[in-house]
Amino acid sequence: MNLRDLRYLVALADHLHFGRAAEASHVSQPTLSTQIRKLEDELGVSLVERAPRQVMLTAAGEDIARRARRVLAEVEQMRETARRTADPEAGTIRLGLFPTLAPYLLPHVVGKLRLRFPRLQLLLVEEKTEPLLQQLREGRLDAAVLALPLHEDWLEIEPLFAEPFLLAVPQGHPLADRDDLSLHDLDDQPLLLLEEGHCLRDQALEVCALAGAGEQEGFRATSLETLRQMVAAGVGATLLPALAVQPPVAPSEAIHLVRFRGEPPSRQLAMVWRRSSASGDFLRKLAAVLRDLPPGLLASTPPIVAESSGGTP
Repeated sequence: MNLRDLRYLVALADHLHFGRAAEASHVSQPTLSTQIRKLEDELGVSLVERAPRQVMLTAAGEDIARRARRVLAEVEQMRETARRTADPEAGTIRLGLFPTLAPYLLPHVVGKLRLRFPRLQLLLVEEKTEPLLQQLREGRLDAAVLALPLHEDWLEIEPLFAEPFLLAVPQGHPLADRDDLSLHDLDDQPLLLLEEGHCLRDQALEVCALAGAGEQEGFRATSLETLRQMVAAGVGATLLPALAVQPPVAPSEAIHLVRFRGEPPSRQLAMVWRRSSASGDFLRKLAAVLRDLPPGLLASTPPIVAESSGGTP
């Protein structure tokens, strides 16, 4: 058994197709198929169910593929340890972010990251929270920016900042003429929310529970931008995180943003990585750059709306 064969098995587990797995592994399909057969012979167990136009892993294959991921991740950590020892701020970091944060945070931090770590190659992966956690566990990501709380004891957690929420309402809404409001003002208000799987949905539901608000029936958005467009179209109101209403996001005269008085509802963001990671010291330096946002960027006060009418991007 060698690392090459384990990589072939993991590729096959990812693609469930010999041709695509071979392409991803940069070998011919017969080569990959032959090596998988040799691995099966060595282990004395079938790893793959082969059927016309369909490939599935056996129960043993799935278990061994999971273990192979961990082995390969540990080997990569060995290499990373050597690279970091030679040059602590060079190499590649694979960083995950979830979709309701990535496009709004990155414009404010990517330039600073390039200045602070000019020899670093930063590979960004945008996914929902659960897939990011899975990729972290399997070693396919080095770190991720996620919303707390997280209860995985294998994670190192470095808090970044709290991002306040604002209420976004269409013009003509009963709360559109308010400069600020309390949570209790949302009592019995139906709110537009994202579909299942988005952590922002869970956070919004927590605010709804505290405020006595509910979910508007018959609609669940697939993205934050869809929510924004629905508010602009007068369909209803929603909660938007502060970064999602700051430049470079273009303001819309069709949407009125209302801040919350006192301690606003918010989401706590953190950068996380495996406790076993060899890059922990460097990742803390990376987190410090992500934490150092421009003053006022996270203020719960709505930004000034442009005088000319414009839609959201």
